[in-house]
Amino acid sequence: MPSLEDELFPSTPGKFKIERAHNFNRQFQRCFASTSTMFLWALFLIALTASYLSFQSFVDSGNRYFTASWGGIQLEKQIRNSAQIQRPGGMSVLVTGAAGFVGSHVSLALKKRGDGVVGLDNFNNYYDPSLKKARESLLNSQGILVVEGDLNDAGLLAKLFDVVAFTHVLHLAAQAGVRYAMENPNSYVHSNIAGLVTLLEICKSADPQPAIVWASSSSVYGLNENVPFSESDRTDRPASLYAATKKAGEEITHTYNHIYGLSITGLRFFTVYGPWGRPDMAYFSFTRNILQGKPITIYRGKNKADLARDFTYIDDIVKGCLGSLDTSGESTGSGGKKRGPAPYRNFNLGNTSPVKVPTLVNILEKLLRMKAKRKIVEMPGNGDVPFTHANISLAQREFRYKPTTDLQTGLKKFVRWYLSYYGYNRKDVH
Repeated sequence: MPSLEDELFPSTPGKFKIERAHNFNRQFQRCFASTSTMFLWALFLIALTASYLSFQSFVDSGNRYFTASWGGIQLEKQIRNSAQIQRPGGMSVLVTGAAGFVGSHVSLALKKRGDGVVGLDNFNNYYDPSLKKARESLLNSQGILVVEGDLNDAGLLAKLFDVVAFTHVLHLAAQAGVRYAMENPNSYVHSNIAGLVTLLEICKSADPQPAIVWASSSSVYGLNENVPFSESDRTDRPASLYAATKKAGEEITHTYNHIYGLSITGLRFFTVYGPWGRPDMAYFSFTRNILQGKPITIYRGKNKADLARDFTYIDDIVKGCLGSLDTSGESTGSGGKKRGPAPYRNFNLGNTSPVKVPTLVNILEKLLRMKAKRKIVEMPGNGDVPFTHANISLAQREFRYKPTTDLQTGLKKFVRWYLSYYGYNRKDVH
């Protein structure tokens, strides 16, 4: 086997040059020094390449959603088609949480009147994802594309804004539910705070910047006891982590409005109900349990007082969302640089007619023609509040918001949908 010396200094065939042995150490040291330099340069080039690739990954990470497995250029075409405006003066809207309860209804209403709509949803398993997939199918049938992805994926959001110059963002994606926050608090921070900031960062850098309407919550009123709840009331005493994240969202959006000129409207929803609703809501679970002959749990507050909610039918919420979008005004920034003040607003969207929970159960019993097995318990310390009641005068003044559906009518529509969706063959609903 040839020695290292022979490899470095191959000999002439038939001859042995002895002087090479004497100079070997000196030559080897020179070579080693040269090799070390080359090694360092190689490391530098590797690091430079890695940095470049990392930067490209940050800037273009959204591209992985547009590879062959996703459809590539074909998907971009679908997104553009979905965002196509079909009416004079219409808007192109990115709807986050589009496969959710409110998101699906508003998306359909926007599309119906000729606006362009692109949805985004991560289809998480907080409740049965099959219901979200069913809503997605309904949206697809009307030409609305829902992109599956996480709100915290800045690359994906950036790519969507590269493909479509959205005029508006309707941000409805969130981790919902008051009680679940005690089980999984991190999911609320991830979705309701970090996700919101990720979205705002993309919007503030967009050129042109979109106007933003987003879902806050009546929960921000927390321990407030003024009745009815008004936008001017205190919102610094949240009763749950969910409420705290929504309150944080209002402060964060105010900051982005102030610094970057984003037009922002926050909507404080009051107990939304109706067809295609959320299974974790009381009216939904009550209906399911009554039909299955299972007991329902009804909470009572202090001194055995019944809880009351300002139940708001989904169609009325949709009208409020459309009115907010239509009157949102323009953002005043360009590429993250503010040129002047932009609108910043918060509105209550409620029904202004609180109903006690036992009354809700009474209505369901009549509609289902079945008696509920009631279990009355004291309200635990899980973040729920004893009552909600919306003052909607500000929304009435700004965009003529006027709820028109009473609880009896709304629940009748919900029950009919529920029986149909879950395959109950019942014709005895009033």
